[in-house]
Amino acid sequence: MGCVTQKLKIGLTYDLRDDYLKEGYGLEETAEFDLPDTIAAIEKVILDNGFQTDRIGNIKALTRRLAKGDRWDLVFNIAEGVHGFGREAQVPAVLEAYNIPYTFSDPLGNALTLHKGFTKQILRDIGIPTPDFYVVYDVNDIEKINLPVPLFAKPVAEGTGKGITSLSKITSRKNLQKVCKQLLRTFQQPVLVETYLPGREFTVGILGTGKNARALGALEVILKPDAEKNAYSYENKEHYDRLVEYAVVNDDEAQRAMEISLMAWRALDLKDAGRIDLRSNVHGVPHFMEVNSLAGLNPVRSDLPILCNKIGMSYHKLISTIIKSALKRAKQSSR
Repeated sequence: MGCVTQKLKIGLTYDLRDDYLKEGYGLEETAEFDLPDTIAAIEKVILDNGFQTDRIGNIKALTRRLAKGDRWDLVFNIAEGVHGFGREAQVPAVLEAYNIPYTFSDPLGNALTLHKGFTKQILRDIGIPTPDFYVVYDVNDIEKINLPVPLFAKPVAEGTGKGITSLSKITSRKNLQKVCKQLLRTFQQPVLVETYLPGREFTVGILGTGKNARALGALEVILKPDAEKNAYSYENKEHYDRLVEYAVVNDDEAQRAMEISLMAWRALDLKDAGRIDLRSNVHGVPHFMEVNSLAGLNPVRSDLPILCNKIGMSYHKLISTIIKSALKRAKQSSR
């Protein structure tokens, strides 16, 4: 009799939006958390690849399972976490303590890139263009900002457009005070204030790790007439189907955006897949804005799958490639 090959067991860690809504969290607070159809879609691809799956859930569920003695060959991790600047690093850190491989970036990469100010400082120091900025830690810092208007203000460690509205574009010192105070109070974290860039907005998908990483393409984000002005805001992202147009572009400006994104991805040593947001200045030069090391993976409404769909890459191919990348890294680290 031939030997039976044991299927790899892949666990899934995630934060379900419905769970937190039931606990009393608001819609904007839970904007980064996942819908059930995202988990189902990822699980289907894992099963189609011949692996076993095990839905673990959030970090509390993970710690209970680990304490009980459960283990996995790989964890497909999209858990965003709830509290602190290290919230996206919590699941990877716990998994590393148990020597369990996982998808996407390590604790250092996830913690660093969640803080937009620290990320911009590192990339600016190595010559990657990013708008001038100042991090406001408390109300006394607002007077220290020595940047000309227009400016743009947003929470330093949020995603999915949280805290961004049409008022985020600031045209006076009075508005600067008002917006910064409101953001400090609402989000209980520092505020990133940066030079407002009036040009085109891009989001670039990245697939792979290190020298194997590649830019999948540049998706231009075009706000429709009824959209909230000045930014790819929380409102615009929530109602993208009627407020936003996405166009795959490949002109010189878009090519430059992809080059900058790949340089930033490699410089930050990020893993497997993600997304980088850029905006161009008045001269048409793309500037790094932020990176999402745990990009949304809803097959219909998330930017990375939208980009993949538009360039002819199936959702199955995207998820399968992420898994292959993570398994390759795990194999190399076990040598």
